[in-house]
Amino acid sequence: MSSDRVDYIAPWWTYWLHNFPHINLRFQPIDKTFQPEDENYQQSLIFLGCVAAAGLGLNLLCLAIYLSCLCCCRKEEEEESKKPNSCCVTWSAVAAGLITCVAVGVGFYGNSETNDGVYQMTYSLYNANHTLGGVDSLGITLPFGLKQVSGTMGNMRSGLHQHLARLDEIFATRGDYVQTLQFMQQMADNVIKQLLGLSDWEKAKVDLASIADQSATIEYYRWLTYLLLLILDLIICLLACLGLAKQSRWLLTTMMVFGVLTLVLSWTSLGADLATAVGTSDFCISPDKYIMSKTKDVISADIVHYYLYCNQTLSNPFQQPLAIFQRSLTTMQIQIQGLLQFAVPLFPTAERDLLGIQHLLNSSEASLHQLTALLDCRGLNKDYLDAMVGVCYDGVEGVLYLCLFSILAACAFTVMLCAIPRAWRQIACREQDYDDMDEEDPFNPRARRLGSQNPDHTNMHSFCSYSSSMGSQTSLHPPAPAVSNAPMSEYMNHTALFGGNPRYENVPLIGRGSPPPSIYSQQYRNRYSPTMRATYLSMTEEQRRHFGNDFQA
Repeated sequence: MSSDRVDYIAPWWTYWLHNFPHINLRFQPIDKTFQPEDENYQQSLIFLGCVAAAGLGLNLLCLAIYLSCLCCCRKEEEEESKKPNSCCVTWSAVAAGLITCVAVGVGFYGNSETNDGVYQMTYSLYNANHTLGGVDSLGITLPFGLKQVSGTMGNMRSGLHQHLARLDEIFATRGDYVQTLQFMQQMADNVIKQLLGLSDWEKAKVDLASIADQSATIEYYRWLTYLLLLILDLIICLLACLGLAKQSRWLLTTMMVFGVLTLVLSWTSLGADLATAVGTSDFCISPDKYIMSKTKDVISADIVHYYLYCNQTLSNPFQQPLAIFQRSLTTMQIQIQGLLQFAVPLFPTAERDLLGIQHLLNSSEASLHQLTALLDCRGLNKDYLDAMVGVCYDGVEGVLYLCLFSILAACAFTVMLCAIPRAWRQIACREQDYDDMDEEDPFNPRARRLGSQNPDHTNMHSFCSYSSSMGSQTSLHPPAPAVSNAPMSEYMNHTALFGGNPRYENVPLIGRGSPPPSIYSQQYRNRYSPTMRATYLSMTEEQRRHFGNDFQA
């Protein structure tokens, strides 16, 4: 930056981004000067995107290794604990949710800041184009592109030629009046030559309105894309938390697929934002040098310097032709005023053309004042500074926040992708414990719960209700011996089938008038082997009913 530049100072984050390594695809350091047309400079920005792609590959590799270790190296569950250890999954889900919320908040702020910066730039471009359009309509072309139209000066020249031609015929007999008309024609031609011959601006023609329109269109789609990405991240996080709460395996699987997709999008956006931020910062460090280097072959450096810096010490490069224009108009007005005073009494038909020339000179003088105001550097310089502030302050700052959003989103979905498989495995183990048992197996806790709700099993009482009813009966009458239709030998044979000895304690307690004590149910459950269960399941309903309520405990 120039030492006399006080209005625009590049922010500190542009210097920080400008100091990033600029390396081409052949791993060679290059110059950090903003040169978007240079192939090596383009490769340096692509290299930053490749760094983000390498980060994505490393992230996916770490996830693959983690999932492989999770599948191959399972922990041995504690035998005494029936509830799986879900503390790690819970805290991982909480951490992923919090990081996602923070990332979405940062992303919304960065997206808004970037949009504000681009809007300020496009607004300044429209204003600058309007200023240049006004100058162009007044008959002079300035830098940064307008068509070379004569405008007011051309109208003055054509109208002045017509009036002077008729006056030349009227004043043909007066040589002094004809010389005055020729002098006015020479002055008009000299003024137009001075104004239109300053420089060939046609070579530097750039339509600022078209650039603003393209920038606004690109920014709209960029803003909309990030808005959808932010909403997608938030929805995936909420649905993943819902799947963990509902213990829905299909929902967790779906969110895992979308989580991988969002992880890829986060790293992709990080690479694009990083390359954009570094490239824009290279421009923001010294924007005036880039503009002067692009216009040095077609526009005078004094003109470009005047509008870029607009210092009090700099003189207006258009001051001389504007002063000549003003003096010429004043002189011609004096000449016309003299002809009106002295020639009209002698040549009354010349009054109309002289008044027409006077009106044309008055309108040209008004246009001259407008042109002088438009050519002043303060208007265009303000638009230039506003555009630079919008891009380099709000724009680059917003892109940095979007980079932070991408990093946080990648971390959040990495944690989520690590937590979902553990939760999925816990849910699968929980369901497998019940799926391995038959619904009719009395040792299945779920079967006992379902049996209490089944009306066909109303004869199966709980120990508490049975013992309480029997206790009330025994308090009045002695217990009556139960009648059994099956012989004792059948019970003994069934007992032998289970691999035990035909002892009295293995005989069903039908004839004893009370169910087996529930305090021994865990002991009985541990004693019965899988063969014992299979034998029970192979019995008919009649045999089970004769066998008694021992297994139901």
